[in-house]
Order: sequence, then structure tokens, then C-alpha cells
Amino acid sequence: MSILDPEIWTGRLYSSGWRKGSGTPAAVSEAATGTRLGTIGTATADDVADAGAAAAAAQPGWAATSFRERAAVMHRAVAALEAHRDDITDFMIRETGCTRPKAAQEIVKAVGELTASAALVDGPCGDLLPHETPGVLSMARRVPVGTVGVISPWNAPLMLAIRAVAPALALGNAVLLKPAPESPVSGGVLLARIFQEAGLPDGLLHVLPGGADTGEAVVRSPHTAVISFTGSSAAGRRVGEIAGGMLKRVVLELGGNNAYIVLDDADLDAAVNNAAWGSLLHQGQICMATGRHLVHESLADAYVERLTAHVRSLTVGDPTRPEVQVGPLISERQADRVHEIVTASVAAGSVLRAGGTQDGPFYTPTVLDRVTPEARAFHDEIFGPVLPVTRFSDDDEAVELANATRYGLSAAIHTGSLGRGLALAERLRTGMVHINGQTINDAPHVPMGGTGDSGNGGRYGGHWNLDEFTQWQWVTARATPGTYPV
Repeated sequence: MSILDPEIWTGRLYSSGWRKGSGTPAAVSEAATGTRLGTIGTATADDVADAGAAAAAAQPGWAATSFRERAAVMHRAVAALEAHRDDITDFMIRETGCTRPKAAQEIVKAVGELTASAALVDGPCGDLLPHETPGVLSMARRVPVGTVGVISPWNAPLMLAIRAVAPALALGNAVLLKPAPESPVSGGVLLARIFQEAGLPDGLLHVLPGGADTGEAVVRSPHTAVISFTGSSAAGRRVGEIAGGMLKRVVLELGGNNAYIVLDDADLDAAVNNAAWGSLLHQGQICMATGRHLVHESLADAYVERLTAHVRSLTVGDPTRPEVQVGPLISERQADRVHEIVTASVAAGSVLRAGGTQDGPFYTPTVLDRVTPEARAFHDEIFGPVLPVTRFSDDDEAVELANATRYGLSAAIHTGSLGRGLALAERLRTGMVHINGQTINDAPHVPMGGTGDSGNGGRYGGHWNLDEFTQWQWVTARATPGTYPV
């Protein structure tokens, strides 16, 4: 039986075992064709309440478990992912519309997150502090927060769920996971199945598919101490508003409109190669995707010509076919939105060089030239295979254009001078900058996150996960009780 066999999850959710959800079952469909893959159970507020109570009951015993056993669960989850790699890849392609290389890379990233989480638990977990009384031991130590609510998106459902779920569990917490409605299997069922195979004790991971109401119930649950949310800036504001009112910590990784700066001394071929990858990976449906190509006016004509030739050479279609390089968007509605942005931008004076056509959920890779800051293609997060090119005359104008956004997630700079690139990077208001690279970069050991409408300063990855999924406790200990004047 496949690890994702529909017989396991059809009509069910995972909360203290596989059981029927109280909500209306929801269809799971193939992105490219609309073919039904199954029907997932959904959670109501009552299901979330039950899951929260079960998580709270199970978590203390898990926190008391040896750190070696928690690490071993992570390693066994890696083995489960590796053992079922082909089945997982095939299902992910169908459910999310990604290409095979993208699915394969997502599994690699998920393995990395699990491995890093295993390594996280045997590192330093506190500080020895001075105390004014001789003989008193004073220390600050990190302890689990309790139960973490994770609300994850559809565009990289496995990796963007596991980067919060794995470290939260490894550090001794329980987790309530609400996957996106568009990818409840790749971003929810799959995690339940691999942790089942890994021997995670019951009650620690609950997968609760549903819509915004289910997500809000997770945020409002009296049992969730921290909320991890990845998704749109608008939804992130709502999560932050509710969590803030309840004095809960919230980790937000939101949208992006990421600048890709090509200076006049850049290697043009390398710049075009990196730019195409940054804008077209997963049809541009990545928060770190290259959203604005800012190109020095001396190179812009040649840049646009090469970029146009490249995108015209790509094959668009069903990603289950090996020759296809650009698959569907997650839905026809998303393709409609992309087309609205392109049409409005052309009406505002942008020049269409390639693409601009829609067929259901499919959208042809599109190059827009001479895009001004007034165009929607400049200031909106497109989340589609669109490459808007804006020209600049000097480094100061490049910085001004790059910072002319409310987002601040990622950026890239192409230049023949490393010093020039580093100096420019210091002036960009963004969480990540890559010199002579592209905007889509992530790794388990780096601080992943943004500023402005891209996030609230929280960071996933490496030891930064300790800041998000543990809390400090100050402890003093003395051999004999102290005495005080009364």
C-alpha cells in the first residue's frame, strides 16, 4: 500500500488516530486536470478543541522523553520519506501542479529540516548565571512552549509545514497542524503518515484540514501557546491580530515582491539564467520568487531579448509529462488573477514581450518590459510566471526602486564587483540578500524570514527555531533554604 493511499485518509483527519472529521468532507483534486484524487475529512472548532486537549495531555510526557529518543523519531521520519520518495513525488505533482524536479527538491528540503531538527536537541539549552549568594546555582534554561499551532500554505506544502512541525516536536512540544485546503494531503496527511511510521507517540501531532474557520480555531485554542503561520500578508495580519489579543507569540512568514537587481557590470548570461529560475520555479508561486527585474539601462535591451527567447522555449502543460517545464497554477482563479495583473500593467504602459495568455489554470511565461512603479506588475505580489522588467540609471535609483515596496523578504544583486554588491545589499530593506545568486534560497540552518509585509521578525531555521518554539525559565537551587528577616 502507498503511504498516501486514499483508503487511509478519505473522509478522515488525523487526531489521536485516523477518524472522521465533524466538518463537511472536501474534495482533493489534481491541479492540472481537476481529476478527483479523494475526499478529505475536515475539522470543526469542536475537533480543534478535542485535538488541543489531547495535545496538552500528551505533551508533558513527550517533553520528559530523552532528547536522544526525540532525535531518533526525526531520523526515522527521514527514513520514511526516503522509503516512499516515489509515491510522495507522484502525489505531490498531481495535487499541487508542480514539476518533478520541484517535487524532488521539496523532499530534499524536508529531509534537511528533519535532520537539522534532530541535531537541534543535543545543543546547548541554557546559560549558567551568577548569583549574589555564594553556593546558589542560578541558571536560565529553554523549555518547550507546550502546543504549537502550525498553519501552512499550498505552494510548498511538505517543506513549509515540516520546517515548523519538525523543530517544534523535536524540542518537546505537541503540534496542531492546519494544512491549506488546496494541498491537505501533501501538506497534512503526509506528515501524519511519516511520523506514524517514525513511531511518534499518539496525541502529539494532530492534522486538522479545513478552511479559514478551522485555522482561526487553532489560533484561538487555549492550548496553543505559539502560532506559526506561512501565507498571504492579509491572512497573516488576521492571525497576528487574534494571537496578539490573546498574548500569544506568533511567527509570520508572509508574501514577497522580491527585487532582482542587475548592475551594469553583471555577467548577462548568468543574470538571465538566475532570473528565469527565480521567476519561474513552480510557476512563480513561491514567496521568494523574483517579482521585479531591475536592470541597468545599458543592459536592459539585451537582457529582455535573452529572457524573452528563453521563456518562449519552455513547454507548458501537465507536469506529469516529462517534457513539461511549466505546469499549472494552483487554480483557474489564480490564473485569472495573474491575467488581470498583466492586462492592467499593459494598459498602464508596460510592453508585452512574450506570453500573456491563459488556458484554464495554465498561464504562459510572460515577459513585461518598461514596467513602471505605477503598474500592478511592479507593486503587487503576482504569484505567477510573470517577469516584469524595470530599467534604472544608477545604483541609487536601483536601491530606491528595490525598496519601493511594502514587502521585505528576499532580494538578489548581480554584479562583477563583490564589494559593490555588498555595499548595495546593506541599503536594501529585506530579510535576505543574495549576491550573484537568485531570490529563492533556503536551508535548514539559516534564519528564514522577512520584514514589513513579509513578516514580523520571526525566523525559521537553525538555532533561531529555539527562539520561536521554546521559552526561557530561570531556575535557582541551593542545598539549604535561605533565611530572611521577618
